[in-house]
Amino acid sequence: MTTGSAPRSGLAAVSAALLAMNRHLEVRDVLKTIVSSARELLDAEYAALGVPDDHGGFAQFVVDGVSDEQWKAIGPLPRRHGILAAMLDDATPQRLADVRADPRFGGWPDAHPEMADFLGLPVADGDEVLGAIFLANKRCPGPRVPGPACGFTAEDEELLALLAQHAAIALTNARLYERSRELTIAGERTRLAHELHDAVSQKLFSLRLTAQAAATLVHRDPERARDEIQQVAALAAEAADELRAVVVELRPAALDEDGLVATLRTHAQVLDRAHTARVAFRSTGVRALPAAQEEAVLRVAQEALHNALRHAGPGRVDVSLDRHGPQGQGALLRVADDGRGFDPTAVHRAGRHLGLVSMRDRAGGVGGSLTVESAPGKGTVIEMEVPGGC
Repeated sequence: MTTGSAPRSGLAAVSAALLAMNRHLEVRDVLKTIVSSARELLDAEYAALGVPDDHGGFAQFVVDGVSDEQWKAIGPLPRRHGILAAMLDDATPQRLADVRADPRFGGWPDAHPEMADFLGLPVADGDEVLGAIFLANKRCPGPRVPGPACGFTAEDEELLALLAQHAAIALTNARLYERSRELTIAGERTRLAHELHDAVSQKLFSLRLTAQAAATLVHRDPERARDEIQQVAALAAEAADELRAVVVELRPAALDEDGLVATLRTHAQVLDRAHTARVAFRSTGVRALPAAQEEAVLRVAQEALHNALRHAGPGRVDVSLDRHGPQGQGALLRVADDGRGFDPTAVHRAGRHLGLVSMRDRAGGVGGSLTVESAPGKGTVIEMEVPGGC
């Protein structure tokens, strides 16, 4: 039956758009998906979504249907006035046969594309207006003539209102996710700051005492003074290694821009240059993982590398990341060193966990698992499995 095919097709398109909105966690990606979905569903030439700032302008403004060259030629972002202000400040829909004929229209830059029919709505979460989404130039057969024959309909407005409601949910979730990441990063920085203070302060304290001992011995016992000065040099080198390692960890992970494999490779290369031990990385066929799993894998790798380089005295540390699981959706991280090793049970009894508790917590928090194999004089192997996602 042909009469029911169009509604099903439309429902499928709406469903796909809503799923796409909620697939992304970064605010910028969510905005782009909302705009492109709205333009495609309502068959418009142009779409845009603006998130206002506190100064009469826009903190973010995403467009679809305008080339990069056009966008650069248009110039600065629009200000919050006229029809855009009505959507944001009054939280009212705006459906116009010809935006240029509206008394609130204030013109646009020379490079701006020509727009006629216009449909815009606020994106609101309760009483809070998060942004405004608008479409222009409904695609119609034949020459463009502004008016009822070629313009946005009441049904278009209803559909855009539905998208705006779900856009508000997706945008709110993305903001909460970014805020949680900021808090996680802040917690990591606090932990690293304490670690930096403890480790480097101990080295510097020892260095100062050794230097003072060398100064008192330089005339009375030159041979012993020479030994103490050599110890000063060794302590200074260790302190520098501690600083380099922590500074590397403090750098923000470039997971979003570079992906997990490239980020791990870069991290290993930096540590390889900063330490005398050889640090190598390899990876084969790993699929993209959910964001939380990728961050957990990165943090466990950093912790395992830090433990090996700081405590084990290895000549070599090998890091690998490979596809894992029945359908190859997951990943297996492996960090193996040829250092002095340790007895995991003895470490646990002594209350010194070498970060093992936090690594297990990270793995378990994303549905994964962590195993540790080590023995005195036998090196250490740490493996983390994560399940991946659909």
